Amino acid sequence: MRINKIIESFNNAVNGIIWAIKSEKNLKIHYIIAILVLGLSMFYDFTRLEFLCLLFAVSLVLIAEMLNTAIEKTIDLYTDKFHPLAKIAKDVAAGAVLIAAVNSIVVGYLLYFDRLSTFTNQIIYKIHNSDVHLTFIAILLVVLFTIGIKARYFKGKGTHFQGGIVSGHAALSFCIATIISSLASHILITTLSYLLAILVAESRIEGRIHTFIEVFNGGLLGTLIGILIFQILV
Repeated sequence: MRINKIIESFNNAVNGIIWAIKSEKNLKIHYIIAILVLGLSMFYDFTRLEFLCLLFAVSLVLIAEMLNTAIEKTIDLYTDKFHPLAKIAKDVAAGAVLIAAVNSIVVGYLLYFDRLSTFTNQIIYKIHNSDVHLTFIAILLVVLFTIGIKARYFKGKGTHFQGGIVSGHAALSFCIATIISSLASHILITTLSYLLAILVAESRIEGRIHTFIEVFNGGLLGTLIGILIFQILV
């Protein structure tokens, strides 16, 4: 069925992302920096355009590094001997990563420099009024942490997306439930939100995709990130 092919393609893409993060040292560094930069953005009142530029710059570096890795592996598969054209291909790919990295540094400088000099309690107050931005960052951090943990502890069985030491579905559902409960501050809405999160977690166990402990780890991860951003930082 077509839907099965789409799901399989998605799983293959996730496998590629996690393999690259787990195997490539430079990509690990870019990945950690991406988490730090996106986390730091919570403390600043970026406009939508500014945040879009930041997100694009971060994504461009990761994409360029992954393409560089793909090119290197393809060349190594073709030949294990030195060839001038192979060297050129690898150097050009590495150059693309360098350009993307320099671009991200320039974007980061333009967005953060002036704001770093005015980091006061007024910024913390602005965070209080940036629920949309905080929600997006919380969800993005859950996804990044989930991918990182799956990459670190993947045992080589099945796919990264289906299974792993943490359940991504549980992490996202409990993070969203925590966000909803923080914004709504209503016992009924909080109860219903966590009930839906529990149902999502239960479905992962029922479908034999995750064990109870993997779902528990995911729920704990999502809840902690939600609490950190919406209860402690704010």
